[in-house]
Amino acid sequence: MANLEKATEYIGRWLADGGEVRLGDDAFRDAVHHVGKPVYVVDDDGRLGIGSGGSISTCDAMEGGGESYPLKAFVPPVLPQNLGDAGFCEDHGLRYAYVAGAMANGITSAEMVEVMGRAGMLGFYGAAGLELDQVEQAIDRIQKNLGSLPYGFNLIHSPNDPALEAAVVDLYLGRGVTLVSASAFLGLTKPLVKYRVTGIHRDDTGQIVVPNKVVAKVSRVEVARKFFSPAPDEILKALVDEGSITPEQAQLAKEVPVAQDLTAEADSGGHTDNRPALTVLPTILALRDEMQREHAYSCRLRVGAAGGIATPSSTAAAFAMGAAYVLTGTVNQACVEAGTSSVVREMLAQARQADVIMAPAADMFEMGVKVQVLKWGTMFAVRGRKLYDLYREYNSLDELPADQRKVLERDYFRTSLEDAWESARKFFEKRDPSQNERAERDKKHKMALVFRAYLGQASGWANSGDLTRKADYQIWCGPAIGAFNEWTSGTFLASPERRDVVTVAMNLLVGAAAMSRANCLRMQGITLAGSAESFAPCELAELSKLTAA
Repeated sequence: MANLEKATEYIGRWLADGGEVRLGDDAFRDAVHHVGKPVYVVDDDGRLGIGSGGSISTCDAMEGGGESYPLKAFVPPVLPQNLGDAGFCEDHGLRYAYVAGAMANGITSAEMVEVMGRAGMLGFYGAAGLELDQVEQAIDRIQKNLGSLPYGFNLIHSPNDPALEAAVVDLYLGRGVTLVSASAFLGLTKPLVKYRVTGIHRDDTGQIVVPNKVVAKVSRVEVARKFFSPAPDEILKALVDEGSITPEQAQLAKEVPVAQDLTAEADSGGHTDNRPALTVLPTILALRDEMQREHAYSCRLRVGAAGGIATPSSTAAAFAMGAAYVLTGTVNQACVEAGTSSVVREMLAQARQADVIMAPAADMFEMGVKVQVLKWGTMFAVRGRKLYDLYREYNSLDELPADQRKVLERDYFRTSLEDAWESARKFFEKRDPSQNERAERDKKHKMALVFRAYLGQASGWANSGDLTRKADYQIWCGPAIGAFNEWTSGTFLASPERRDVVTVAMNLLVGAAAMSRANCLRMQGITLAGSAESFAPCELAELSKLTAA
């Protein structure tokens, strides 16, 4: 009985082999944070310590030769490149299961995509809201600078401008962009399906090859189900009828999902349903398993996590819940590579978790869709909601009360509403003339276009750093920025000038590995001090030491 009790109390023995036992909180912190080395928790005459070096033996060989100590807990190395799904990394040519999400208007810039690709991570260029020639210029640059390294581009759903969505798809197909982030989709569209199935074929072994990959970003189960399903028959038939794909390609498309990879988006910046990650991720993971069984795909469906990924603990939690990869957004906008202004980065560096608010979305204004933006230091959300209230209450610009009209002209547009309409008309004459044609017939639509023009320009003022328009800045932002600022407070990453996406990403990944190890020790009954249960930002050189064997 004594031997049985001893065997259950300890899991083996640590053999010193010239190593030493370190005691104290610092020893536990150092051991947990050095993620490239194993952690040995030993009993040193009733005190818990860390075995440095040495080796372990199983309970069957407890009395090994040489100096040894009872082993209370063991954690293997946990390297950042081993977090997440290995298949995701292999399929996309990545070292790390880490993605920089596509923030619109080029905020996820070509520079950001390039540095991510060189670091073995994936960046999606923020093509939404840009003109086609701007997107094409980004394609030219990224393809030239990255070559075969990983990169992707955003494909945003454009219900108010379907011609633009179709044109972007044709541009990607024509320029050989083989990976897109599909965002803000309420359902599947013909351009999206066209992108996915163009070029689909069987190789010499009979395997289906799909050249174009889609990483969908969703927060609703009903939308996720559509992406995890094969393309709808009616859309495939329409593509065959117009000659975009062949009947054989349409048949092959029925055997593959529209998206093999899907990002479960929790509360985040920009388009969001404000869903908690603790509920949305498990729900989408369960759907993944259901759809895998239902369709018996030869490929394995995968789910990543986005929304709130801003600290080592939140990153570790996402991977612990089964995320194939993590996707960041808000924290990247605060980095030096972001296609925004230094003014915005300074504002983001001051934000706390409660400093965000929902506001009308420019691209889906009439539908009442909202985006999450920074509240601190800007009046955009208040003014945006006022515009939507006026749109709902009145049928035309002419119906607006004189006092409301005066406020709009003085504070919002800084010109007459007639001039504001003329400016909007010129924009849509180039972008989508059908909008102007509709506006001539429908005065309410004309009002919507004028209001959308203000909402659309507000992000541009922020990105350019126009100080005369600071009160109108639209800065897409989720509560993650507050958590990030609290975590980095008092460290080198508190300064906007020191924030770069690779340093931020590696701190989140190495920190997540350390937090995963701390949790593993807790599950073995080890109580840790605060210094071992937290991870402070480190320079890249120090992170490299922590991942060394």
